[in-house]
Amino acid sequence: MTATADDAPPPPRVVEDCRGVLKVLSDGTIVRSPAPAVDVPADPSVEWKDAVYDAALGLSLRIYKPAPSPAAGAGVTSSGGLPRRRLAAGAGALVLSADYRLAPEHRLPAAIHDAAAVLLWLGAQISSPSPSAADPWLSSLADPDKVFVTGESAGGVLTHHLNVRFSGIGAAAASLHPLRLRGFVPMMPFFTGVSPTPSELSCPDGAYLNRDMSARFVRLCLPPGADADHPFLNPFGPGAAALDGVDVAPTLVVVAGDDILRDRNVEFVRRMREMGKPVEMVEFPGQGHAFFSLRAWSEPVDELIRVFKRFMAKACQIQAL
Repeated sequence: MTATADDAPPPPRVVEDCRGVLKVLSDGTIVRSPAPAVDVPADPSVEWKDAVYDAALGLSLRIYKPAPSPAAGAGVTSSGGLPRRRLAAGAGALVLSADYRLAPEHRLPAAIHDAAAVLLWLGAQISSPSPSAADPWLSSLADPDKVFVTGESAGGVLTHHLNVRFSGIGAAAASLHPLRLRGFVPMMPFFTGVSPTPSELSCPDGAYLNRDMSARFVRLCLPPGADADHPFLNPFGPGAAALDGVDVAPTLVVVAGDDILRDRNVEFVRRMREMGKPVEMVEFPGQGHAFFSLRAWSEPVDELIRVFKRFMAKACQIQAL
């Protein structure tokens, strides 16, 4: 019997579509669109270069340096682009913007492990006994005593996990020597949960991050079969480890007033403060999810950079006492 065109299996269909940037097909194929070109104004106040932090996995980061470049604290972020340049210039700090393995090809905790690897790499660079083996910007300019970690959305979740893992005086913190993590700034962290919050229920469909897209991200980034209460995304979920006895560094949570995640971010701050943790919050009314990246030249981002700079100064003063 000869097969005909009618016997051919149907072409794979799209089962998950994240605004065309990422598509998952019914046969398991993952299609990623190339990043769109962005017209970024020239900024002579910031220099940048790339470095590989995990050659085995092909992971790199970008280092942004204010120019001229006095000795500066090092800020580690979880993604790249124009906002990181603005942060480097506004805060007067070296900013490391790191790639990490992406879901659904690499589901959590892969990105958490990669974020930790960035800190370990940074410590090794600064403490390298061989100047030729270390990055000269880091070995000569970065102040290992003033390191801050920040990230937006998914990067905010990574920021939280790094805070829990590396703050305090245990072996994990010691593994970062000579780095001293002074503070963490999770911006609009992508915390989730099975029971919807008021800000989730009232989120308009046209929002940049809406309920459908949030649920899609949960399905794609968590281990297969896990729900939105998984500890990777819900620090207070049924299976999450208790945080009462965990040391955390000073933390500033950035909340967007019109964000679907607004209530979860506010609740995170409330519960952490109830446990006596040094966690504070700044809310930007009228702003939506990921406004730091999406509205990099706006006045709210100008103010956020000023807030970030004040937080850095305050955290360094407190821990110096």
